[in-house]
Amino acid sequence: MMPDPIAPATARTVRIEVAGEPVDGLAGQTIAGILLAGGRLSWRRSRTGRPRGVFCGIGVCFECLVVVNGLRDVRACQRRAVDGDRVEYQQDDVAEHANGQGLSIPDGQGGDHG
Repeated sequence: MMPDPIAPATARTVRIEVAGEPVDGLAGQTIAGILLAGGRLSWRRSRTGRPRGVFCGIGVCFECLVVVNGLRDVRACQRRAVDGDRVEYQQDDVAEHANGQGLSIPDGQGGDHG
């Protein structure tokens, strides 16, 4: 029997640290992909307290924000995990942080989709 020509090759494992805990994934996976594969569906909360994680999966909605290696506002659905990444949950809203930096963001534009 011939091997499947489109089957994925054996992937290299990467280990990232998420909120202080080691989590394994596969090379090429996004941070969101690793979190989802590990059973984590949400990792932040909206202003109203509702759970947030991946919503659109294409980097448009900003619901999946995390802090990676000290860099805030990283979209977990867009950032490929790199072995040794340190990921922390980002609990504040982009608009709250931006307004604290003197930027003007209109009311109702803070990323809380319900």
